[in-house]
Amino acid sequence: MRDNELDIQTIDPTLYNDDLAPLKPQHRNWGAFEIFNVWSNDIQSLFGYTLAASLFLSYGLNGWAVMAAIILAGIIVMFLVNLTGKPSVKYGIPFPVMVRASMGVRGANLPAMLRAIIGIFWYGVQTYFASTAVALLIVALFGAGDGRSFLGLSGVAWVSFVIVWLFQIAIFWSGIERIKHFLNWAGPLVYVVMVTLMIVVWYQAGSELLPAVSSIFSADGERSGSAVAAFMAIVGTMVAYFAAVVINFGDFTRFVKTERQMKLGNLLGLPLNVAFFSFIALIITAGTLVLFGEALTNPADIVERVDSLPLPIVAALTFFAATVGINLVANFIPPAYDLANLFPSRISFKIGGLITAVVAFFVGALWVSVISQIGVPGFVNALGAVVAPFYGIIVVDYYLVKRQTLDMQQLFSSKPGSAYHYAKGWNHRALLAFGGAALFSISTVLVPALSGLDGYGWMMGAALGGLFYYGLMMSYRPVAVTPAA
Repeated sequence: MRDNELDIQTIDPTLYNDDLAPLKPQHRNWGAFEIFNVWSNDIQSLFGYTLAASLFLSYGLNGWAVMAAIILAGIIVMFLVNLTGKPSVKYGIPFPVMVRASMGVRGANLPAMLRAIIGIFWYGVQTYFASTAVALLIVALFGAGDGRSFLGLSGVAWVSFVIVWLFQIAIFWSGIERIKHFLNWAGPLVYVVMVTLMIVVWYQAGSELLPAVSSIFSADGERSGSAVAAFMAIVGTMVAYFAAVVINFGDFTRFVKTERQMKLGNLLGLPLNVAFFSFIALIITAGTLVLFGEALTNPADIVERVDSLPLPIVAALTFFAATVGINLVANFIPPAYDLANLFPSRISFKIGGLITAVVAFFVGALWVSVISQIGVPGFVNALGAVVAPFYGIIVVDYYLVKRQTLDMQQLFSSKPGSAYHYAKGWNHRALLAFGGAALFSISTVLVPALSGLDGYGWMMGAALGGLFYYGLMMSYRPVAVTPAA
């Protein structure tokens, strides 16, 4: 593609700002290592570890089968993100601009804002959880304080929360390069500490560790239903864990130099990374069974019990880095772009990030006393299921309907009759496809009779979204787009 094709000739202030504009190849400096660290920070969070460890214990499957299911999920996610990442590598555009091609230049705000709401909510929650690691460090160094609390948080907890909140603002206000550097530092550091924790646990467990691993691999747990159903449920659960980043992966790949670098980063960061991290989780879980008589899946609980004085301090810093890392990847960058897409002339990437941080402050501050008590997480999880069809719509539109060719000038044009204007800026066929598929995917979360499909809800919703969209668009005659050189 020629650079001049990425220069937007006519500036529409309702669709364009410098942060949303196509990024030219000479301005991109991400490679496979940066993409690997996007996934490292997504996987190596406290929740990611707990999820991987609990999968070995929850389904009554042979541990080798659990490992195979987790690796298969990594391969599936790699395939999914290679599809959503490719157009942003080619054109240098973020997710909310990419989705204009299928939803319309105005309709793109629907998936963008739904994704932003999910991101802002979890940004606040993860900020609170990152603050618990800082609180652990402060207590270890200075004591727990006088015990007084406000809104369910102690004085130490409030200080920790504000520190984390301000730290994240400082990172994103410095720009995407500072975020990249933090992710590149945090990902490998978490691995170093997790491997160290594994070695400490293995050393203390001694010769009893391998028999404990064998017991986990013996499939002696309780299981309802077939082994195949349990296997597929694990695959579905792991795919759903990555779902938010899968949809807006273009927010990251627009910075990547080549498609080959993206694919290499996804290979290293997904199936291989997931397999190694799951192995670490398995060994540590087996070690806790030996050392404490029970299988612990929360790293914070393990650190508290391991007899190694420096470990709580190092672990606190690592858990902090890991949680901030996933927060930046999954919950900050997407809403920053999505909000910028809403009012480009007034909201830049930085301002979008600041809005995200301010709203998220109240979510995190009220998490313990209010939000965690009233079922809001269930609502947000349902919202996550709702956005699944957008994946299928985006992929089918780009590869089957648009034939991998987009017109950059038209993506930033609201002129009636332009390629992505459709009807007043909305593609009603895409809305119908989304509505039909979303109705099914949210039913797997909310309807008890369909609860057995919950683990597959995201994948089925995405597949139905693409299928419905393809069927509805077969009768559509789009504006001709000149292929890029």
